[in-house]
Amino acid sequence: MSNLSIPTFTVVGHPNKGKSSIVATLAQTDQVAISQRSGTTEHADRYEINMPSGKLVLVDTPGFQRPFKALKWLESHVKDASDRANTVAMFVASPECQAAFPDEVRLLSPVVAGSAIIYVVDGSRPYGPEYEFEMEILRWSGQPRMALINPIENEMYIEQWQNALGQYFNSVKVFNPMTAEFDKQNALFRTFAHLNENWQEQLNNISNDLQTRRQNQLLHSASILEQLLRDVCSYSVAQKVLSKSQANTLALPLKLQFEQWIKQREQDAFNQVLSVYQHQNTALSGDELTFPPNLFEVEQWYLWGLNKQQLIAATALTGAMGGATLDIVTGGSSLMLGALGGGAVGAFGAAIFPNKIASMKIKGLKTGGWNASHGPMKNANFPYVILGRFLYFHKQVCNLNHANRSALSLSSQDFQKMVSNMESDLKKSLNVACDKLVKQRPPKDLRAILTQVMKAF
Repeated sequence: MSNLSIPTFTVVGHPNKGKSSIVATLAQTDQVAISQRSGTTEHADRYEINMPSGKLVLVDTPGFQRPFKALKWLESHVKDASDRANTVAMFVASPECQAAFPDEVRLLSPVVAGSAIIYVVDGSRPYGPEYEFEMEILRWSGQPRMALINPIENEMYIEQWQNALGQYFNSVKVFNPMTAEFDKQNALFRTFAHLNENWQEQLNNISNDLQTRRQNQLLHSASILEQLLRDVCSYSVAQKVLSKSQANTLALPLKLQFEQWIKQREQDAFNQVLSVYQHQNTALSGDELTFPPNLFEVEQWYLWGLNKQQLIAATALTGAMGGATLDIVTGGSSLMLGALGGGAVGAFGAAIFPNKIASMKIKGLKTGGWNASHGPMKNANFPYVILGRFLYFHKQVCNLNHANRSALSLSSQDFQKMVSNMESDLKKSLNVACDKLVKQRPPKDLRAILTQVMKAF
């Protein structure tokens, strides 16, 4: 049994079975090298999980290369069954073995030092007797050990592997490092606790710390979203000039400067979220934020924010409109929204769909000259567009395992459905908050509202 004070787990197995992917996901770091090429891991690399209550170490190792011959060496040097662990230690310390079996020596060194063992196999490939040489060597070590079946391509041979692995390991679990959700990852740490009773309390505390960190990551992300909404909904750009004609020529440059700032501010918020979840090296691709001159002209904004019916309902909830009947025609095409009662018409055009997303203003100054300005955003759908994009992005990031190195794709999904299914009091609070943001009167409880929205998404 290990006498290490810090829980340490060495991840071993055949080359290219997902050992590094498992380490990356459990350590929650994208610093682990992952490749489809066999032999990417050439050394025994240590990765620490540091939590308030303690530390856990995962060791990523090269794969077995000559297990049959290594086992023959062990068998030729062992005295009896009671001497097996000492013989494995002798194997690691032997200059002869270090030269003949460098990979086996590297992966067994932390095991001999007291590490527990995590043996990884591919559940989409059939079991074969050649794996028994590896498993027998690990059994000789005498260290606590468990096996993880990684279904890299499919689950075809999982049962076959379970039947074989159960004869060699204290515990056997199916674990896909590419898709395992956080709860399943955390449950695995609690399983680790049963391998060594001396580590049990530490590992359970670390599991609790990971759960707390997960909650804090969501709260941190909500604060990032709050500041993003406050910034982009209040932002404007201005330039003083000598003449009105000069101010007119600034219309396009100021508009472009305004829109670029909004886009960059959104990108900065996305990068902050990536940092919160330790995905700093994850690339982002997808739909860039667009700024239509007239909301009716670009359907993309309805994909990201609220649709037309939802916008009408949102404004009705905030008390921004009054009247009895609504039938809007844009470009000769009716929106077919039917009749609304109870304060749902009135200033509909001005309150819900102003003609410009953000208009250019030119004012004369008392001290002489002119001031040209663009912004802030006036359209009621704008905060929902920013919110919908952020929520979708956050959902991808918090569910992205560190073994998955593909770029995130930003596209519209789920937001309108989520709003439709939202509890009525929360929906009203969100609608009131977005209405106040557009009117430059952001609510004091904005972060609390956004936190509840993020939990519901």
